[in-house]
Amino acid sequence: MALWRQKLETLSNDRWLVFVCAMWIQSVAGVGYLFGGSMSPAIKTSLGYNQKQIGLLGVAKNLGDAIGFVSGALSEMSPSWAVLLVGAAQNFVGYGVVWLVVTGQLPNLPLWILFVAIFVGTNGETYYNTASLVSCIHNFPESRGPVVGILKGFSGLSGAILTQVYLMFTPSHDSSVILMVALGPPLVVLALLFVVRPVERSSRANSRADDLRFLAIYGFCIVLAVYLLGVLVLQSLVDVTQTVITASGVVLVVLMVSPVLVPFASVFLSGNNNATSVKPEEGNSTSVDPNEVRTLIERSEVSQEKRRAPCIGEDFTLLQALGQTDFWLIFMSLVLGVGSGITVIDNLGQICYSLGYSNTKVFVSLISISNFLGRVAGGYFSELIIRKLSLPRTMAMSAVQAIMLLGLIYYAIDWPGKIYVVTIVIGMGYGAHWAIAPASVSDIFGLKCFGSLYNFQITALPIGSFVFSGVIASNIYDYYARKQAGTSTETESLTCTGSVCYSVTCGLMSVVCLMAMLLSLSVVYRTRKFYLRLHRVSKT
Repeated sequence: MALWRQKLETLSNDRWLVFVCAMWIQSVAGVGYLFGGSMSPAIKTSLGYNQKQIGLLGVAKNLGDAIGFVSGALSEMSPSWAVLLVGAAQNFVGYGVVWLVVTGQLPNLPLWILFVAIFVGTNGETYYNTASLVSCIHNFPESRGPVVGILKGFSGLSGAILTQVYLMFTPSHDSSVILMVALGPPLVVLALLFVVRPVERSSRANSRADDLRFLAIYGFCIVLAVYLLGVLVLQSLVDVTQTVITASGVVLVVLMVSPVLVPFASVFLSGNNNATSVKPEEGNSTSVDPNEVRTLIERSEVSQEKRRAPCIGEDFTLLQALGQTDFWLIFMSLVLGVGSGITVIDNLGQICYSLGYSNTKVFVSLISISNFLGRVAGGYFSELIIRKLSLPRTMAMSAVQAIMLLGLIYYAIDWPGKIYVVTIVIGMGYGAHWAIAPASVSDIFGLKCFGSLYNFQITALPIGSFVFSGVIASNIYDYYARKQAGTSTETESLTCTGSVCYSVTCGLMSVVCLMAMLLSLSVVYRTRKFYLRLHRVSKT
Protein backbone atom coordinates (compact mmCIF):
# COMPACT_ATOMS: atom_id res chain seq x y z
CA MET A 1 0.00 0.00 0.00
CA ALA A 2 2.84 2.37 0.87
CA LEU A 3 4.45 1.60 -2.50
CA TRP A 4 1.28 2.54 -4.38
CA ARG A 5 0.96 5.71 -2.34
CA GLN A 6 4.54 6.58 -3.25
CA LYS A 7 3.88 5.93 -6.93
CA LEU A 8 0.75 8.10 -6.90
CA GLU A 9 2.68 10.89 -5.20
CA THR A 10 5.39 10.59 -7.84
CA LEU A 11 2.74 10.65 -10.57
CA SER A 12 1.18 13.82 -9.17
CA ASN A 13 4.57 15.55 -9.47
CA ASP A 14 5.52 14.03 -12.82
CA ARG A 15 6.22 16.62 -15.51
CA TRP A 16 4.72 14.36 -18.17
CA LEU A 17 1.39 14.37 -16.34
CA VAL A 18 1.58 18.17 -16.27
CA PHE A 19 2.27 18.17 -20.01
CA VAL A 20 -0.67 15.89 -20.84
CA CYS A 21 -3.04 17.93 -18.66
CA ALA A 22 -1.79 21.10 -20.36
CA MET A 23 -2.65 19.46 -23.69
CA TRP A 24 -6.21 18.91 -22.42
CA ILE A 25 -6.50 22.55 -21.34
CA GLN A 26 -5.20 23.70 -24.71
CA SER A 27 -7.72 21.46 -26.48
CA VAL A 28 -10.54 23.61 -25.02
CA ALA A 29 -8.65 26.92 -25.01
CA GLY A 30 -9.49 28.14 -28.51
CA VAL A 31 -13.05 29.28 -27.84
CA GLY A 32 -12.60 32.10 -30.34
CA TYR A 33 -12.47 29.59 -33.20
CA LEU A 34 -16.17 28.85 -32.62
CA PHE A 35 -17.31 32.45 -32.97
CA GLY A 36 -17.55 32.83 -36.74
CA GLY A 37 -19.11 29.48 -37.62
CA SER A 38 -21.21 28.65 -34.55
CA MET A 39 -21.81 31.53 -32.14
CA SER A 40 -22.26 34.54 -34.43
CA PRO A 41 -25.24 33.01 -36.36
CA ALA A 42 -27.05 32.37 -33.06
CA ILE A 43 -26.37 35.92 -31.86
CA LYS A 44 -27.44 37.41 -35.20
CA THR A 45 -30.69 35.44 -35.35
CA SER A 46 -31.72 35.92 -31.73
CA LEU A 47 -30.90 39.62 -31.42
CA GLY A 48 -31.64 40.69 -35.00
CA TYR A 49 -28.19 42.16 -35.59
CA ASN A 50 -26.95 43.09 -39.06
CA GLN A 51 -23.65 41.92 -40.48
CA LYS A 52 -21.88 45.14 -39.52
CA GLN A 53 -22.83 44.64 -35.87
CA ILE A 54 -21.71 41.01 -35.99
CA GLY A 55 -18.46 42.17 -37.54
CA LEU A 56 -17.94 44.53 -34.62
CA LEU A 57 -18.43 41.66 -32.16
CA GLY A 58 -15.88 39.73 -34.22
CA VAL A 59 -13.41 42.54 -33.58
CA ALA A 60 -14.06 42.11 -29.84
CA LYS A 61 -13.28 38.41 -30.18
CA ASN A 62 -10.03 39.12 -32.06
CA LEU A 63 -8.92 41.71 -29.50
CA GLY A 64 -9.69 39.38 -26.62
CA ASP A 65 -7.69 36.63 -28.27
CA ALA A 66 -4.67 38.85 -28.90
CA ILE A 67 -4.32 41.10 -25.84
CA GLY A 68 -2.65 38.96 -23.20
CA PHE A 69 -0.41 41.43 -21.39
CA VAL A 70 -2.30 41.05 -18.11
CA SER A 71 -2.04 37.26 -18.16
CA GLY A 72 1.66 37.53 -18.98
CA ALA A 73 2.32 39.92 -16.10
CA LEU A 74 0.20 37.81 -13.74
CA SER A 75 2.21 34.68 -14.60
CA GLU A 76 5.39 36.40 -13.37
CA MET A 77 4.01 37.16 -9.90
CA SER A 78 1.39 34.45 -9.26
CA PRO A 79 1.25 30.63 -9.32
CA SER A 80 -0.19 28.89 -12.36
CA TRP A 81 -3.42 28.00 -10.59
CA ALA A 82 -4.17 31.69 -10.04
CA VAL A 83 -3.60 32.46 -13.74
CA LEU A 84 -5.89 29.59 -14.76
CA LEU A 85 -8.54 30.61 -12.23
CA VAL A 86 -8.71 34.17 -13.58
CA GLY A 87 -8.99 32.83 -17.12
CA ALA A 88 -11.80 30.44 -16.16
CA ALA A 89 -13.68 33.25 -14.39
CA GLN A 90 -13.40 35.54 -17.42
CA ASN A 91 -14.45 32.75 -19.78
CA PHE A 92 -17.50 31.91 -17.64
CA VAL A 93 -18.66 35.46 -16.94
CA GLY A 94 -18.08 36.81 -20.45
CA TYR A 95 -19.84 34.12 -22.45
CA GLY A 96 -22.32 33.50 -19.64
CA VAL A 97 -23.61 37.05 -20.11
CA VAL A 98 -23.80 36.53 -23.87
CA TRP A 99 -25.83 33.34 -23.41
CA LEU A 100 -28.24 34.99 -20.96
CA VAL A 101 -28.85 37.83 -23.42
CA VAL A 102 -29.26 35.57 -26.46
CA THR A 103 -31.75 33.29 -24.65
CA GLY A 104 -33.76 36.26 -23.34
CA GLN A 105 -33.02 35.65 -19.66
CA LEU A 106 -31.48 39.12 -19.56
CA PRO A 107 -32.98 42.15 -21.31
CA ASN A 108 -31.60 43.12 -24.69
CA LEU A 109 -28.43 44.93 -23.64
CA PRO A 110 -26.64 47.59 -25.72
CA LEU A 111 -24.18 46.38 -28.32
CA TRP A 112 -21.21 47.79 -26.44
CA ILE A 113 -21.97 45.58 -23.41
CA LEU A 114 -21.95 42.48 -25.61
CA PHE A 115 -18.71 43.78 -27.13
CA VAL A 116 -17.14 43.90 -23.66
CA ALA A 117 -18.61 40.52 -22.69
CA ILE A 118 -17.17 38.77 -25.75
CA PHE A 119 -13.82 40.48 -25.25
CA VAL A 120 -13.69 39.35 -21.60
CA GLY A 121 -14.85 35.82 -22.41
CA THR A 122 -12.38 35.29 -25.24
CA ASN A 123 -9.56 36.94 -23.30
CA GLY A 124 -9.84 34.08 -20.80
CA GLU A 125 -8.04 31.82 -23.26
CA THR A 126 -4.89 33.97 -23.05
CA TYR A 127 -4.65 32.91 -19.39
CA TYR A 128 -5.04 29.24 -20.38
CA ASN A 129 -2.30 29.59 -23.01
CA THR A 130 0.06 31.48 -20.74
CA ALA A 131 -0.23 29.12 -17.77
CA SER A 132 0.14 26.01 -19.94
CA LEU A 133 3.12 27.25 -21.95
CA VAL A 134 4.99 28.82 -19.05
CA SER A 135 4.57 25.71 -16.85
CA CYS A 136 5.61 23.22 -19.53
CA ILE A 137 8.55 25.21 -20.88
CA HIS A 138 9.89 25.44 -17.33
CA ASN A 139 9.41 21.69 -16.95
CA PHE A 140 10.97 20.86 -20.35
CA PRO A 141 13.61 23.57 -20.99
CA GLU A 142 15.64 21.10 -23.06
CA SER A 143 12.67 20.40 -25.39
CA ARG A 144 11.11 23.81 -25.93
CA GLY A 145 10.31 23.30 -29.59
CA PRO A 146 8.30 20.08 -29.25
CA VAL A 147 6.50 21.34 -26.13
CA VAL A 148 5.43 24.66 -27.67
CA GLY A 149 4.52 22.99 -30.96
CA ILE A 150 2.31 20.34 -29.40
CA LEU A 151 0.55 22.73 -27.01
CA LYS A 152 -0.06 25.36 -29.68
CA GLY A 153 -1.22 22.59 -32.00
CA PHE A 154 -3.97 21.56 -29.60
CA SER A 155 -4.97 25.20 -29.17
CA GLY A 156 -5.39 25.50 -32.94
CA LEU A 157 -7.37 22.26 -33.08
CA SER A 158 -9.64 23.12 -30.14
CA GLY A 159 -12.39 24.56 -32.33
CA ALA A 160 -12.84 21.24 -34.14
CA ILE A 161 -12.61 19.26 -30.87
CA LEU A 162 -15.19 21.42 -29.08
CA THR A 163 -17.52 21.25 -32.07
CA GLN A 164 -17.47 17.46 -32.16
CA VAL A 165 -18.08 17.19 -28.41
CA TYR A 166 -20.92 19.71 -28.69
CA LEU A 167 -22.62 17.75 -31.49
CA MET A 168 -22.66 14.63 -29.29
CA PHE A 169 -25.37 16.10 -27.08
CA THR A 170 -27.98 16.74 -29.83
CA PRO A 171 -28.37 20.46 -29.09
CA SER A 172 -31.93 21.68 -29.40
CA HIS A 173 -31.12 25.35 -29.96
CA ASP A 174 -28.29 27.23 -31.70
CA SER A 175 -27.61 29.19 -28.52
CA SER A 176 -26.55 25.97 -26.77
CA VAL A 177 -23.06 26.33 -28.25
CA ILE A 178 -22.63 29.59 -26.33
CA LEU A 179 -23.59 27.82 -23.09
CA MET A 180 -21.07 25.08 -23.84
CA VAL A 181 -18.35 27.69 -24.39
CA ALA A 182 -19.28 29.39 -21.11
CA LEU A 183 -19.25 26.16 -19.07
CA GLY A 184 -17.08 23.56 -20.83
CA PRO A 185 -13.57 25.11 -20.82
CA PRO A 186 -13.85 26.51 -17.26
CA LEU A 187 -14.92 23.09 -15.94
CA VAL A 188 -11.94 21.39 -17.61
CA VAL A 189 -9.59 24.05 -16.26
CA LEU A 190 -10.99 23.82 -12.73
CA ALA A 191 -10.56 20.03 -12.78
CA LEU A 192 -6.86 20.45 -13.66
CA LEU A 193 -6.26 23.67 -11.71
CA PHE A 194 -3.57 22.37 -9.37
CA VAL A 195 -2.00 19.88 -11.79
CA VAL A 196 -0.68 22.23 -14.49
CA ARG A 197 2.25 23.95 -12.80
CA PRO A 198 6.05 24.05 -12.83
CA VAL A 199 7.42 20.99 -11.02
CA GLU A 200 10.86 19.99 -9.85
CA ARG A 201 12.77 18.00 -12.43
CA SER A 202 14.07 14.52 -11.72
CA SER A 203 17.75 14.18 -10.88
CA ARG A 204 17.81 11.06 -13.10
CA ALA A 205 16.38 12.54 -16.27
CA ASN A 206 16.81 10.15 -19.19
CA SER A 207 16.96 11.93 -22.54
CA ARG A 208 16.48 8.70 -24.50
CA ALA A 209 13.38 7.80 -22.49
CA ASP A 210 12.07 11.34 -22.99
CA ASP A 211 12.59 11.01 -26.75
CA LEU A 212 10.50 7.83 -26.74
CA ARG A 213 7.75 9.55 -24.76
CA PHE A 214 7.70 12.47 -27.17
CA LEU A 215 7.56 9.95 -30.01
CA ALA A 216 4.46 8.41 -28.42
CA ILE A 217 2.86 11.86 -28.13
CA TYR A 218 3.69 12.60 -31.77
CA GLY A 219 2.11 9.30 -32.80
CA PHE A 220 -1.03 10.23 -30.92
CA CYS A 221 -1.09 13.65 -32.63
CA ILE A 222 -0.93 12.05 -36.08
CA VAL A 223 -3.69 9.56 -35.26
CA LEU A 224 -5.87 12.37 -33.88
CA ALA A 225 -5.27 14.57 -36.93
CA VAL A 226 -6.11 11.78 -39.40
CA TYR A 227 -9.21 10.79 -37.42
CA LEU A 228 -10.53 14.35 -37.13
CA LEU A 229 -9.87 15.05 -40.80
CA GLY A 230 -11.82 11.94 -41.75
CA VAL A 231 -14.73 12.88 -39.47
CA LEU A 232 -14.87 16.49 -40.68
CA VAL A 233 -14.70 15.54 -44.35
CA LEU A 234 -17.37 12.84 -43.87
CA GLN A 235 -19.70 15.29 -42.12
CA SER A 236 -19.21 17.89 -44.84
CA LEU A 237 -19.90 15.50 -47.74
CA VAL A 238 -22.79 13.36 -46.49
CA ASP A 239 -25.64 13.58 -43.98
CA VAL A 240 -24.69 11.48 -40.98
CA THR A 241 -27.09 10.25 -38.31
CA GLN A 242 -26.95 11.39 -34.71
CA THR A 243 -25.85 7.88 -33.72
CA VAL A 244 -22.78 8.17 -35.94
CA ILE A 245 -22.04 11.66 -34.60
CA THR A 246 -22.27 10.45 -31.01
CA ALA A 247 -20.12 7.39 -31.71
CA SER A 248 -17.45 9.48 -33.43
CA GLY A 249 -17.52 11.90 -30.48
CA VAL A 250 -16.99 9.06 -28.00
CA VAL A 251 -14.01 7.81 -30.03
CA LEU A 252 -12.61 11.35 -30.02
CA VAL A 253 -12.91 11.57 -26.23
CA VAL A 254 -11.13 8.21 -25.86
CA LEU A 255 -8.35 9.44 -28.16
CA MET A 256 -8.01 12.62 -26.13
CA VAL A 257 -7.68 10.68 -22.87
CA SER A 258 -5.17 8.15 -24.22
CA PRO A 259 -2.00 10.31 -23.83
CA VAL A 260 -2.30 9.91 -20.04
CA LEU A 261 -0.81 6.46 -20.61
CA VAL A 262 2.56 8.16 -21.14
CA PRO A 263 2.99 9.51 -17.57
CA PHE A 264 1.38 6.37 -16.12
CA ALA A 265 3.87 4.19 -17.97
CA SER A 266 6.68 6.51 -16.93
CA VAL A 267 5.88 6.07 -13.24
CA PHE A 268 4.39 2.58 -12.94
CA LEU A 269 6.33 0.65 -15.61
CA SER A 270 9.70 2.31 -16.14
CA GLY A 271 10.80 2.12 -12.52
CA ASN A 272 11.58 5.84 -12.35
CA ASN A 273 9.36 6.36 -9.34
CA ASN A 274 12.36 6.19 -6.98
CA ALA A 275 14.21 9.03 -8.69
CA THR A 276 14.72 11.99 -6.41
CA SER A 277 13.27 15.29 -7.51
CA VAL A 278 15.56 18.23 -6.92
CA LYS A 279 15.48 21.87 -7.80
CA PRO A 280 17.73 22.76 -10.74
CA GLU A 281 20.18 24.71 -8.60
CA GLU A 282 20.60 21.74 -6.23
CA GLY A 283 21.83 19.32 -8.85
CA ASN A 284 25.22 17.72 -9.08
CA SER A 285 27.77 20.50 -9.30
CA THR A 286 30.40 18.25 -10.85
CA SER A 287 28.56 17.87 -14.15
CA VAL A 288 26.84 20.27 -16.52
CA ASP A 289 23.06 20.00 -16.45
CA PRO A 290 21.74 20.52 -20.01
CA ASN A 291 18.72 22.28 -18.53
CA GLU A 292 21.10 24.96 -17.19
CA VAL A 293 23.13 25.40 -20.37
CA ARG A 294 21.54 28.65 -21.50
CA THR A 295 22.47 30.41 -18.27
CA LEU A 296 25.96 28.88 -18.02
CA ILE A 297 27.18 29.99 -21.43
CA GLU A 298 27.68 33.66 -20.68
CA ARG A 299 28.58 33.11 -17.02
CA SER A 300 31.73 31.33 -18.19
CA GLU A 301 32.85 34.45 -20.04
CA VAL A 302 31.82 37.49 -18.02
CA SER A 303 31.56 37.83 -14.25
CA GLN A 304 28.17 38.60 -12.74
CA GLU A 305 29.40 41.81 -11.12
CA LYS A 306 30.52 43.38 -14.39
CA ARG A 307 27.26 42.77 -16.24
CA ARG A 308 24.77 45.62 -16.20
CA ALA A 309 22.28 43.99 -18.59
CA PRO A 310 21.45 40.36 -19.43
CA CYS A 311 23.30 38.71 -22.28
CA ILE A 312 21.81 36.52 -24.99
CA GLY A 313 20.41 33.33 -23.49
CA GLU A 314 19.79 34.89 -20.06
CA ASP A 315 16.55 36.16 -18.55
CA PHE A 316 15.26 39.42 -20.04
CA THR A 317 12.25 41.37 -18.85
CA LEU A 318 9.82 42.53 -21.51
CA LEU A 319 11.18 46.09 -21.35
CA GLN A 320 14.74 44.84 -21.72
CA ALA A 321 13.76 42.63 -24.65
CA LEU A 322 12.01 45.55 -26.37
CA GLY A 323 15.40 47.27 -26.51
CA GLN A 324 16.98 44.35 -28.40
CA THR A 325 17.26 44.22 -32.19
CA ASP A 326 16.80 40.44 -32.27
CA PHE A 327 13.46 40.70 -30.51
CA TRP A 328 12.09 43.14 -33.09
CA LEU A 329 13.50 41.14 -36.00
CA ILE A 330 11.67 38.03 -34.78
CA PHE A 331 8.50 40.02 -34.14
CA MET A 332 8.46 41.67 -37.58
CA SER A 333 9.21 38.34 -39.24
CA LEU A 334 6.24 36.92 -37.33
CA VAL A 335 3.99 39.81 -38.41
CA LEU A 336 4.88 39.25 -42.07
CA GLY A 337 4.79 35.44 -41.91
CA VAL A 338 1.54 34.97 -40.00
CA GLY A 339 0.06 38.00 -41.77
CA SER A 340 0.44 36.35 -45.17
CA GLY A 341 -0.87 33.07 -43.75
CA ILE A 342 -3.93 34.54 -42.04
CA THR A 343 -4.79 36.37 -45.26
CA VAL A 344 -5.35 33.03 -46.98
CA ILE A 345 -7.08 31.52 -43.94
CA ASP A 346 -9.47 34.47 -43.46
CA ASN A 347 -10.38 34.53 -47.13
CA LEU A 348 -10.42 30.79 -47.80
CA GLY A 349 -14.19 30.67 -48.25
CA GLN A 350 -14.14 33.48 -50.82
CA ILE A 351 -11.14 31.89 -52.57
CA CYS A 352 -13.06 28.64 -52.93
CA TYR A 353 -16.20 30.38 -54.22
CA SER A 354 -14.17 32.43 -56.72
CA LEU A 355 -12.76 29.18 -58.14
CA GLY A 356 -16.21 27.57 -58.39
CA TYR A 357 -16.10 25.29 -55.30
CA SER A 358 -19.49 25.32 -53.59
CA ASN A 359 -18.56 23.11 -50.62
CA THR A 360 -15.95 25.06 -48.67
CA LYS A 361 -16.14 22.90 -45.52
CA VAL A 362 -13.69 20.35 -46.93
CA PHE A 363 -11.03 23.02 -47.40
CA VAL A 364 -11.77 24.61 -44.03
CA SER A 365 -11.28 21.19 -42.42
CA LEU A 366 -8.12 20.60 -44.42
CA ILE A 367 -6.53 23.91 -43.44
CA SER A 368 -7.48 23.36 -39.78
CA ILE A 369 -5.74 19.98 -39.67
CA SER A 370 -2.78 21.36 -41.65
CA ASN A 371 -2.49 24.17 -39.10
CA PHE A 372 -2.35 21.59 -36.30
CA LEU A 373 0.25 19.43 -38.04
CA GLY A 374 2.31 22.52 -38.89
CA ARG A 375 2.50 23.51 -35.24
CA VAL A 376 3.50 20.04 -34.13
CA ALA A 377 6.01 19.53 -36.95
CA GLY A 378 7.43 23.05 -36.58
CA GLY A 379 8.30 22.43 -32.96
CA TYR A 380 9.89 19.08 -33.74
CA PHE A 381 12.06 20.19 -36.67
CA SER A 382 13.14 23.42 -34.99
CA GLU A 383 14.50 21.35 -32.09
CA LEU A 384 16.16 18.95 -34.54
CA ILE A 385 17.94 21.85 -36.25
CA ILE A 386 19.48 22.89 -32.93
CA ARG A 387 20.44 19.41 -31.71
CA LYS A 388 21.72 17.89 -34.94
CA LEU A 389 22.95 20.85 -37.01
CA SER A 390 23.88 23.40 -34.31
CA LEU A 391 21.89 26.03 -36.20
CA PRO A 392 19.63 28.72 -34.72
CA ARG A 393 15.97 27.84 -34.32
CA THR A 394 14.94 30.72 -36.59
CA MET A 395 16.51 28.79 -39.46
CA ALA A 396 13.43 26.59 -39.28
CA MET A 397 11.20 29.68 -39.49
CA SER A 398 13.03 30.94 -42.57
CA ALA A 399 12.63 27.51 -44.20
CA VAL A 400 8.89 27.55 -43.45
CA GLN A 401 8.56 31.02 -44.95
CA ALA A 402 10.41 29.88 -48.07
CA ILE A 403 7.94 27.00 -48.49
CA MET A 404 5.00 29.37 -47.99
CA LEU A 405 6.51 31.66 -50.61
CA LEU A 406 6.58 28.80 -53.14
CA GLY A 407 2.99 27.82 -52.32
CA LEU A 408 1.76 31.38 -52.85
CA ILE A 409 3.64 31.67 -56.13
CA TYR A 410 2.09 28.37 -57.23
CA TYR A 411 -1.38 29.89 -56.74
CA ALA A 412 -0.43 33.20 -58.37
CA ILE A 413 0.83 31.42 -61.50
CA ASP A 414 -2.53 29.60 -61.70
CA TRP A 415 -1.17 26.06 -61.89
CA PRO A 416 -3.43 22.97 -61.56
CA GLY A 417 -4.64 22.01 -58.08
CA LYS A 418 -3.60 25.36 -56.68
CA ILE A 419 -6.39 25.45 -54.08
CA TYR A 420 -5.18 22.19 -52.53
CA VAL A 421 -1.55 23.29 -52.60
CA VAL A 422 -2.18 26.68 -51.01
CA THR A 423 -4.55 25.21 -48.39
CA ILE A 424 -2.06 22.60 -47.15
CA VAL A 425 1.12 24.69 -47.50
CA ILE A 426 -0.27 27.85 -45.92
CA GLY A 427 -2.08 25.92 -43.19
CA MET A 428 1.10 24.13 -42.13
CA GLY A 429 3.32 27.19 -42.60
CA TYR A 430 1.06 29.45 -40.58
CA GLY A 431 0.86 26.89 -37.78
CA ALA A 432 4.63 26.32 -37.71
CA HIS A 433 5.22 29.99 -36.92
CA TRP A 434 3.39 29.63 -33.61
CA ALA A 435 5.67 26.77 -32.56
CA ILE A 436 9.00 28.21 -33.70
CA ALA A 437 8.76 31.89 -32.77
CA PRO A 438 7.84 31.48 -29.05
CA ALA A 439 10.50 28.80 -28.59
CA SER A 440 13.08 31.06 -30.29
CA VAL A 441 12.24 33.93 -27.95
CA SER A 442 12.58 31.64 -24.92
CA ASP A 443 16.01 30.51 -26.19
CA ILE A 444 17.34 34.02 -26.68
CA PHE A 445 15.56 35.98 -23.94
CA GLY A 446 15.15 33.37 -21.22
CA LEU A 447 12.27 31.79 -19.32
CA LYS A 448 11.74 34.08 -16.33
CA CYS A 449 9.45 36.54 -18.16
CA PHE A 450 8.35 34.21 -20.95
CA GLY A 451 4.66 34.87 -20.26
CA SER A 452 5.02 38.57 -21.04
CA LEU A 453 7.32 37.96 -24.01
CA TYR A 454 4.92 35.41 -25.52
CA ASN A 455 1.86 37.61 -25.08
CA PHE A 456 3.63 40.49 -26.79
CA GLN A 457 4.39 38.19 -29.71
CA ILE A 458 0.79 37.21 -30.32
CA THR A 459 -0.09 40.82 -31.12
CA ALA A 460 1.58 40.08 -34.46
CA LEU A 461 -1.60 38.26 -35.52
CA PRO A 462 -4.11 41.17 -35.39
CA ILE A 463 -1.53 43.52 -36.91
CA GLY A 464 -0.83 41.18 -39.82
CA SER A 465 -4.51 40.34 -40.25
CA PHE A 466 -5.56 43.99 -40.40
CA VAL A 467 -2.86 45.11 -42.85
CA PHE A 468 -2.71 42.18 -45.24
CA SER A 469 -6.22 40.71 -45.06
CA GLY A 470 -8.38 43.62 -43.95
CA VAL A 471 -6.77 46.25 -46.17
CA ILE A 472 -4.75 44.75 -49.03
CA ALA A 473 -6.62 41.53 -49.90
CA SER A 474 -10.11 43.01 -49.48
CA ASN A 475 -9.36 46.06 -51.64
CA ILE A 476 -7.85 43.93 -54.40
CA TYR A 477 -10.89 41.64 -54.35
CA ASP A 478 -13.29 44.59 -54.50
CA TYR A 479 -11.31 46.12 -57.37
CA TYR A 480 -11.64 43.02 -59.55
CA ALA A 481 -15.27 42.53 -58.52
CA ARG A 482 -16.09 46.09 -59.70
CA LYS A 483 -14.05 45.56 -62.84
CA GLN A 484 -15.98 42.39 -63.72
CA ALA A 485 -19.28 44.14 -63.01
CA GLY A 486 -18.29 47.11 -65.17
CA THR A 487 -18.86 49.66 -62.41
CA SER A 488 -16.64 52.02 -60.48
CA THR A 489 -18.99 52.48 -57.52
CA GLU A 490 -18.71 50.47 -54.31
CA THR A 491 -21.50 47.91 -53.95
CA GLU A 492 -21.51 45.34 -51.16
CA SER A 493 -23.21 42.64 -53.24
CA LEU A 494 -20.55 42.45 -55.95
CA THR A 495 -18.81 39.08 -56.30
CA CYS A 496 -15.52 38.32 -58.03
CA THR A 497 -15.04 35.05 -59.93
CA GLY A 498 -11.94 33.40 -61.33
CA SER A 499 -8.39 32.94 -60.12
CA VAL A 500 -7.62 36.62 -60.75
CA CYS A 501 -9.57 37.53 -57.57
CA TYR A 502 -6.74 36.34 -55.34
CA SER A 503 -3.80 35.64 -57.67
CA VAL A 504 -2.49 39.19 -57.29
CA THR A 505 -2.95 38.98 -53.51
CA CYS A 506 -1.03 35.69 -53.38
CA GLY A 507 1.71 37.21 -55.52
CA LEU A 508 2.04 40.12 -53.10
CA MET A 509 1.95 37.79 -50.12
CA SER A 510 4.82 35.79 -51.63
CA VAL A 511 6.88 39.00 -51.56
CA VAL A 512 5.84 39.52 -47.94
CA CYS A 513 7.03 35.99 -47.14
CA LEU A 514 10.33 36.74 -48.85
CA MET A 515 10.77 39.77 -46.60
CA ALA A 516 9.89 37.63 -43.56
CA MET A 517 12.45 35.01 -44.60
CA LEU A 518 15.19 37.64 -44.91
CA LEU A 519 14.40 38.93 -41.41
CA SER A 520 14.55 35.39 -40.02
CA LEU A 521 17.86 34.76 -41.74
CA SER A 522 19.24 37.96 -40.21
CA VAL A 523 18.41 36.53 -36.76
CA VAL A 524 20.11 33.29 -37.79
CA TYR A 525 23.26 35.24 -38.64
CA ARG A 526 23.16 37.32 -35.47
CA THR A 527 22.60 34.38 -33.08
CA ARG A 528 24.64 31.65 -34.80
CA LYS A 529 27.53 31.81 -32.29
CA PHE A 530 25.18 31.55 -29.32
CA TYR A 531 23.50 28.42 -30.67
CA LEU A 532 26.86 26.90 -31.57
CA ARG A 533 28.09 27.37 -28.00
CA LEU A 534 24.77 26.06 -26.73
CA HIS A 535 25.20 22.89 -28.77
CA ARG A 536 28.80 22.38 -27.63
CA VAL A 537 28.07 22.82 -23.93
CA SER A 538 24.99 20.56 -24.07
CA LYS A 539 27.20 17.78 -25.45
CA THR A 540 29.65 17.92 -22.55
